[in-house]
Amino acid sequence: MTESETARLGARIRAYRTMRRMTVRGLAGEAQASPSFISQLERGQTSASIGMLRRIAGALGLTVADLFNEEDEVGHRVVKRSERPELHTAPGTRKFLISQRPLQDLEVYAGEFDPGASTGAEPYTHGDSQEIFLVVSGQVTLWLSDASHVLTPGDSVEYRTSVPHRVVNDGDETAEVLWIIAPPTPA
Repeated sequence: MTESETARLGARIRAYRTMRRMTVRGLAGEAQASPSFISQLERGQTSASIGMLRRIAGALGLTVADLFNEEDEVGHRVVKRSERPELHTAPGTRKFLISQRPLQDLEVYAGEFDPGASTGAEPYTHGDSQEIFLVVSGQVTLWLSDASHVLTPGDSVEYRTSVPHRVVNDGDETAEVLWIIAPPTPA
């Protein structure tokens, strides 16, 4: 890779990291690299192996090809249900990214919860963004701090991602939900 290509790659990594509202330290932790390495890479002062680029891309919710794509997508883009990128989550749950890369001002996820499944035993937080949770089908209980809300199709709740939250499917059918987050938060 030439010096200018290395610099452009570093600038794109920094832009994606910034769009995801991740710190250098946060990206380094996710990619199993040192913060100084990520900083040097973003400034075009070093290059990375394909394995490292895969870890960086994965931490940013991208593919390695996305890191090298210098073209701005223009127009609309269709993502078929079967082509949604899946995020690994708790047993009995599936979470899919449906907003398009590069993530900028908004992040949208579709989720499926089998009967009895949840986001985990403990509530979690991520950043301090606005989040809207919408039930598409089925029934779930959304816990916000210590308050529980039973939600059915069409019900939604808006809250800050800094509030501890947890989702449980107490029903007897698979539930489908959407999370809409603005701005995107670190994973």
